[in-house]
Amino acid sequence: MQFARRVGVHGLLRNSGRVLVVQDGAEGEFPGVWRLPGGAVRHAEDPERAVVRQVAEQAGLTVAVTRLLTVVADVATLPEDKTALHTDRLLFELSTPHGALSDGARPASAGPGSARPESVGPGGGLRGVEAGLVDQACWLSLAEVTQLPLTPFTAEALGLPVTPLPPAAHRSRGLFPPQHPDRRLRFGAYGLVTDPAGRILLTQIAEGYPGAGLWHLPGGGTDHGEQPATGLLRELVEEGGQVGRVVELLGVNNLHNPAALGPEGRPLDWHGVRVIYRVLVDVPTDAVVTESAGGSTARAGWFTRDEATDLPLSDIAVVAIGQSGR
Repeated sequence: MQFARRVGVHGLLRNSGRVLVVQDGAEGEFPGVWRLPGGAVRHAEDPERAVVRQVAEQAGLTVAVTRLLTVVADVATLPEDKTALHTDRLLFELSTPHGALSDGARPASAGPGSARPESVGPGGGLRGVEAGLVDQACWLSLAEVTQLPLTPFTAEALGLPVTPLPPAAHRSRGLFPPQHPDRRLRFGAYGLVTDPAGRILLTQIAEGYPGAGLWHLPGGGTDHGEQPATGLLRELVEEGGQVGRVVELLGVNNLHNPAALGPEGRPLDWHGVRVIYRVLVDVPTDAVVTESAGGSTARAGWFTRDEATDLPLSDIAVVAIGQSGR
């Protein structure tokens, strides 16, 4: 059994008590099953841009990202490929630039070769524009949605009962291409970690890793099958010796470095998708790196906000600490 990973994005778009859902076609991941619009993030693609693109392709709608609602992970076993596929899913709340759409709205087509959406389905809707991948895109009430076969992630996101799908409902062949030998996708969870006094916990990147010497947010890549928040709290113990609790999801940060040089010893086209949480350590202790020797963290420390801003910081630390001062 091989282990594969990808990052997926999904959009929650509401209009007059209805929600936009799409039905996968014969070439989609779940043929015949309904879900929130979205799909896999392309290499180097920003997740927010990815969800905007996916909604345009699948429903012909121009949308904007309002905020990141939740991030979860799931694992699907694909017997035909002898693969366990881990997907980190980011759910964004979306809006339309000019307010709610009416039933008679006819958004522009998604691009070259796309069919113009048509009004179909209960309560009005849109015919999908990705031939074979998406059959329909419809505005439906929650009562109508409950009558449809839904992916578990969609049901959970909408607060509806989760019903497992039969194995035959999941298409595996050709679902994801082989990994490029010189490309890396890394999904990570990081924390803006504070104590009751308002101090910030930071970790210093070790030699031999990208950004060596910079002070960074605690966190890192999640393990296969691991939920993002769980992975972050594990990393917090390993990198700082602290026990914390996640109190808020702050957002997502995208990093693309086409020539990153890391432990592999050669340049790699590196794509990192990094979610940021606010974490509180109720009973702080001395910051101690407890992970095994050879890890990416050299040391850790508690700093006031003023002290932290005077340190050489990683890009994600700059962003998170800047948010904390608002």
